[in-house]
Amino acid sequence: MPGCSRAQLHYADGMCGIVGYTGRQRAVDVVVDGLKRLEYRGYDSAGVAIVADGKLDAQKRAGKLTNLTEALKAQATSADGAVFEAGTTGIGHTRWATHGAPNDLNAHPHLSEDGSIALIHNGIIENFAQLRGALERDGVFFASETDTETAAHLLAREYANAPEGQDRLSEAMRRVCRQLEGAFTLLAVHRDEPQTVVGARRNSPLVVGRGEGENFLASDVAAFIAHTREAVELGQDQVVRISPTDIVVTNFDGTPAQTREFHIDWDASAAEKDGYDYFMLKEIAEQPRAIADTLRGRLTGTGEVVLDDVHLTPAQLREIDKVFVIACGTAYHSGLVAKYAIEHWTRIPVEVELASEFRYRDPVLGPKTLCIAVSQSGETMDTIMALRHAKEQNAPVLAICNTIGSTIPRESDAVLYTRAGPEVAVASTKAFLTQIVAAYLVGLYLAQVRGVKFGDEVSAVVRELEEIPAAVQQVIEVSEPVREIAQRLKDDKQILFLGRHVGYPVALEGALKLKELAYMHAEGFAAGELKHGPISLIEEGSPVVVTVPSPKGRSVLHDKMVSNIQEVRARGAKMIIIAEEGDDVVEEYADELIRVPHVPTLLAPLVTTVPLQVLACEIASARGHDVDQPRNLAKSVTVE
Repeated sequence: MPGCSRAQLHYADGMCGIVGYTGRQRAVDVVVDGLKRLEYRGYDSAGVAIVADGKLDAQKRAGKLTNLTEALKAQATSADGAVFEAGTTGIGHTRWATHGAPNDLNAHPHLSEDGSIALIHNGIIENFAQLRGALERDGVFFASETDTETAAHLLAREYANAPEGQDRLSEAMRRVCRQLEGAFTLLAVHRDEPQTVVGARRNSPLVVGRGEGENFLASDVAAFIAHTREAVELGQDQVVRISPTDIVVTNFDGTPAQTREFHIDWDASAAEKDGYDYFMLKEIAEQPRAIADTLRGRLTGTGEVVLDDVHLTPAQLREIDKVFVIACGTAYHSGLVAKYAIEHWTRIPVEVELASEFRYRDPVLGPKTLCIAVSQSGETMDTIMALRHAKEQNAPVLAICNTIGSTIPRESDAVLYTRAGPEVAVASTKAFLTQIVAAYLVGLYLAQVRGVKFGDEVSAVVRELEEIPAAVQQVIEVSEPVREIAQRLKDDKQILFLGRHVGYPVALEGALKLKELAYMHAEGFAAGELKHGPISLIEEGSPVVVTVPSPKGRSVLHDKMVSNIQEVRARGAKMIIIAEEGDDVVEEYADELIRVPHVPTLLAPLVTTVPLQVLACEIASARGHDVDQPRNLAKSVTVE
């Protein structure tokens, strides 16, 4: 593009939804339906490409998917709609631009100059500038400002040079991938191969759906779950070719690749709203079941905790002298809760690190350092890179993840799946609570293996955890007062959250949810830190949400928090207090009082978080925001 520097041309795409299909159905319907199921990932443009009868046609539009569907409807009634009507092979894409304008030109698919190839992409091609420069010197014209178009033109060149045959597009893709640097998923179709879709992955999600007389490719199984629940896991640096009857997977060097098939244990209805106004409300309501599913089958008859897949020996785990929890965003907050439990049960020091910062500070790691990588999607790029850094230092890695077959559990030495089911809303709810439950189980597993806790002690904690779903259900059923409080807070400029002990990560999570959804300034603080600066933020009428520790057990925590409440209230704050049933001491200080059932102190975040989820959702709704797809955010962050 004349007048633009190479740096300005680096408009990379990440966190995208990708769908590929070949079979007997009308491809445009299957692909667009798949894209709708991936809308939760976040996007700012969408497009499809369809192949039929030696022809290829594409449509793409900036904005919501409805813009694309309207364009497709218009084309269907025109003379140019034949390919979309007849084609049974196609690809589709929702783009989330990490850099650059989300306009029609930058939307995917991108075509080769002769229009024979359409390509879509998730990730970042780090060396695209050099590759683009070489192509431009050879006279290739670029229509967009993306790194993706570089791959489309490279694929066309390599296709022309590849030997003819049914593997021609796959061989061209392998040649292109060997030239690319960075993280990417690529899908491509060619007008001369009307029953073929070819995909490739490096550091970016891609999974195969195996049907009968039809096959699928997607960045998430949700895209094809309405058609099949049988899937094939793809490994790193692999190319896959699907036809209606075949799935062929090779490595980038052309050698046959090993794959693993798996069954998806939820169906399409799990990703529907089921009458709720928002997916987030539905997912809040699903938390009791999600917690129960995460706990199901974890305790043997002899009182031992079992994980899903462990390639670490008890002798290795007994040697562990330090634990790092690495995660981002909400998962990071679940790690902060995990720290309290793991240290308490195992007496091993635990540090919780933001995955995006972990490897850059050169942490001290080794075979005796266990790293716990936490991610809902299993494709969070910051966490993947932190995991790989740990592995390079010979540190064992255990994954806590919700997505079977994703990169993080696949590259870890052990895994515990959270079994939360699909989480569509961008703001995490049931994934957060199940991550906490999974972390508790990991802590108990370590205590058991290291001989710090006896089987009956482990069983006792698991039995307490098994009572949590009922407690969470009780909170959900009496959440109407929280909705009423939300209406009274919707016009405030900022809200502060306070907590102590495990209540501090809950305060951080409550503030994050409000920032994500309501676009309000919100901060979470350890209550004891108020007098060290943050108390200066308090003005007359300032809303402050406080999670009060139980007066039972560690009553000193309760007493300290009551003192903090008095400090803030004396300066005019409006107090919204979350306290357990029977705690009468706090009543006189509360402008708004939210009750939760009593649970053991370490398990309290599983009930006290729920009102904060509802509060954020209802304030956002009252302010007129899109609760499920907040601005500037995506569900799965697959770029650094």
